[in-house]
Amino acid sequence: MRKLLTILMLTMTTSLTSWAEDTQSDSLAAQQPKREGWLKRLIDSFSDQDTTYVEPQHYNWALMLQSVTTYDYYRLSTTGPDGQSISFSPQVDVRMGPYFGWRWIFLGYTIDLRNINIFNKSPKFELDASIYSARFGADIFYRRTVNDYKIRSVNMGKGINTKPLEGVSFDGLKVSITGVNLYYIFNYKHFSYPAAFAQSSCQKISCGSWMAGLGYLTNSIEFDYERLAALTKERLGRQVQLDSGFNFNSVKYRDISASVGYAYNWVFARYWLFCSSLSLALGYKKSYSEGANDNSRGFNLDNFNFDGIGRFGLVWNNTKWYAGASAIVRAYNYRKSRFATNNIFGDLNIYVGLNFGPRSPYKKKKR
Repeated sequence: MRKLLTILMLTMTTSLTSWAEDTQSDSLAAQQPKREGWLKRLIDSFSDQDTTYVEPQHYNWALMLQSVTTYDYYRLSTTGPDGQSISFSPQVDVRMGPYFGWRWIFLGYTIDLRNINIFNKSPKFELDASIYSARFGADIFYRRTVNDYKIRSVNMGKGINTKPLEGVSFDGLKVSITGVNLYYIFNYKHFSYPAAFAQSSCQKISCGSWMAGLGYLTNSIEFDYERLAALTKERLGRQVQLDSGFNFNSVKYRDISASVGYAYNWVFARYWLFCSSLSLALGYKKSYSEGANDNSRGFNLDNFNFDGIGRFGLVWNNTKWYAGASAIVRAYNYRKSRFATNNIFGDLNIYVGLNFGPRSPYKKKKR
C-alpha cells in the first residue's frame, strides 16, 4: 500500500512568450536601434498574438497551491466468441503541495494525502511536464505502477458469477508508460492554450483553433497469468478456464501517432474562461509479447489504432490572482486478433495562486 508520494513536477508554461516580451521591451528602450537576430525573431513568432483577443502575462513570479488527483484504468481482454475481459485500476490518488515559478519554470512538491509516512516507498511514480506557448505545445509524461491495482470488473463468460473478484487487490500487474506529444496551434494569434492551462495569459474574446500533432509512446505491461488463475480459483471456489490470450508474461509496444483536434476557449464572464479540447490520433503500434510458459508462444503485432486526448479547463484570472481546475485525459488502445488492451489515465488539478513581480512593460511609472 502506498504511503507516500513525493514528486517533482515541472510545468513549463509560456516560456518563450515571457522571454520574448521582456526582450522586446528592452530593445525598444535602447537608445540606438539594433538589428534583430534570427533567434529573437523566431522567439517573437512563438508569442505573436493579437492583444485584442489575448492579454499577455504581466508578472515574472508565481506562487501556487495545487491538489492533483490521478486516475489510471487498464482493461485486458481477449477476442472471439468466448472472449474474456478483466479491468484494473489502482486507488485514486490525491496529492497536494506548493508550487513556485519564475517565468517559464514551475517547481512543485506534493504529498499523498491518503497516508503520509516517509519511511515507506511508493509502488507508483509519476512525472509530468508540459510546455504551453502561443504557437506550440508539448507534453512529456512517465508513469510506473507496480502491484498497486485492484480488480474492478471481470467477464469470464456466460453463467459465471465474478462478483467475488471485484474490488480485490491484484499484485500480478506492473505497468510503465512513457510518452511525448507535440502539437501546433493554427489560430495561435487569437486562441491561447496557456490561458486555460498555464494561467500565464488571459483570453479576452471567445475563440477556437484547429490543432495538429505528433506523438511517441512506449508501454510495458507485465502480467502474472498464474497469479490470476490462482486468485480466480480462490475467490470463485472452483477452477475457471482462462482464455489462452491471457497467457503471457509481458507485452511491450511502441506507438507513433499523428493527431488532429480542435480546442475552444469560451469567455463566459469577465476574468472567466472555460476550455474544451479534443484530439483524435491514428497510432501505429509495434509490439512483442512473451508467453507465460513453454507451451504458449509469443506473438508479434503490427497494428494501427485510434487514440484520444482530451483537455478541459475552468479558470478565473485577473492577471494577478487566479484559481481554477484543469483535467487532461489520455486514452490508448491496442488490439489484435488474440488480445487487446485499453488504457485510460489522467490528472485533475485544482489550484489557487498569485502572480507578482511585474515585468518591464507593466511596471507603474513613478511621477
